[in-house]
Amino acid sequence: MSYKIGLVGKPSVGKSTFFNAATMNDVPEGAYPFTTIDPSVGEAYVRVNCAAPEFEESCTPSVGFCEEGTRYVPTKLVDVAGLIPGAHEGKGLGNQFLTDLNEADVLVHVVDFSGQTDIEGEPTEGHDPREDIAFLENELDMWYAEILDKGIERYRSGYDGDEKHVEEDLAEQMSAFKTNKDEIKQIILSLGLELDPEKWGDDDREALAREIRKRTKPMVIAANKMDTPEARANFEEITSDPDYDHLTVVPASAHAEKALKKADERGVVEYDAGDADFEITGDVSEEQEAGLEQIREFTAEFGGTGVQRAIEAALFDELNLIVVFPGSANGSASEKGVFRDCFLLPGGSTAEDFAYHLHSDIGEGFLHGIDCRSKRQIGSSSELNHRSVVEIVSTNQ
Repeated sequence: MSYKIGLVGKPSVGKSTFFNAATMNDVPEGAYPFTTIDPSVGEAYVRVNCAAPEFEESCTPSVGFCEEGTRYVPTKLVDVAGLIPGAHEGKGLGNQFLTDLNEADVLVHVVDFSGQTDIEGEPTEGHDPREDIAFLENELDMWYAEILDKGIERYRSGYDGDEKHVEEDLAEQMSAFKTNKDEIKQIILSLGLELDPEKWGDDDREALAREIRKRTKPMVIAANKMDTPEARANFEEITSDPDYDHLTVVPASAHAEKALKKADERGVVEYDAGDADFEITGDVSEEQEAGLEQIREFTAEFGGTGVQRAIEAALFDELNLIVVFPGSANGSASEKGVFRDCFLLPGGSTAEDFAYHLHSDIGEGFLHGIDCRSKRQIGSSSELNHRSVVEIVSTNQ
């Protein structure tokens, strides 16, 4: 589980319910600030069609699980607490919030689209979810801007006579965001700025901080509580507004997802995470059946509860990850079984990248790969596709 999704949101929007629904952990839930004080880490999953049936095999997953040809690949979900106005200034749990947030590769921002919680997370009516979206982006941008300014000062205080490159100082200062000098330079030039901070105005610095944040902390909006008419109306307005085209907004009901998973555990329904439908299999009261049918109407309209979709959008759409299966070209199985492993890799990964991902020794001894579907040999620079099945041939195996 090499990737972390940071789950963020102001108090009382259903963030802990979303976390519990995705991981089935028992994190306290409540409509009051800082229900979650320490970051809770759970195991969530992304779905992919298992490759084993194509090879007339049954997989034996070492992590995650497989059900009826759908492989559930684990990822870490971190429930981060402390988002309030002024978090970037250390208010509330601000400093810890930012530290925990920086561990995440991608963010899922849970927003109450019903408008029933204000910017502080207190009960209200008619609150505009746009304010919550802007609020988080602003907190992150201000945080990035403060660190960017330290990088600019680092550049200015460099030794006289040395050839200075601003992208190197900025990358060093902002290294915690998993960026590098080449990316920083590309972002500076993409904004039409010169490689000289002395020629940047306040607006230029803010724009640069914002763009670095977008590149290094991509975000999905989970439009929660979409099982209310107010949320539907807000969703229509926001998703039709071009100012929000840069964001992926997923309609969701964390409450519905958790209810279905709980019912599945009790044998009341048969439900697979992310499905748009379920089957009632146990004895239920009229009231329970009515509640389940309301959930069915929601999942039919939106193609599911949205919880699973938001997690998959974060990894596959925002991070552009692919799934790769280690395979065997001759079809032989190890004593431990076949298709045991299934790895998440960055899009554009090569056969050699995959070898290093398996183990540094395997990468160092890399000879070639074999595409197990075509049985063709592939070289070190061959890019892998989503759901590739590859055998690595190395001198260090």
